[in-house]
Amino acid sequence: MRRLDEAKLARLHTAGELLDAQYGAPGTESRRAFEDEAKAYYYGVILRDRRKQLKMTQQQLAEKVGTQRSYIARVEGGKADIQMSSFMRILSALDIGIELRMN
Repeated sequence: MRRLDEAKLARLHTAGELLDAQYGAPGTESRRAFEDEAKAYYYGVILRDRRKQLKMTQQQLAEKVGTQRSYIARVEGGKADIQMSSFMRILSALDIGIELRMN
């Protein structure tokens, strides 16, 4: 069995430490901006995967939603500042339901 090198392990950083170093501490403006970009990318991946699951092109989705294909591409790439109304139209076109809860 292979043994772990304790000296190497001591030099490893946690994901939180790496994020803090790169984007600032939680709650800072730079960290919030990073987290917003990460969420936009994540939602874009979900939408793209569902569109592909439905065997729909970006152009077909754009026509169904009433927007441009380039906008759909930006949404899927996490690069669009999407409004809630547009997001809801895309969800509906992809037959994705959401549940809103108040905590």
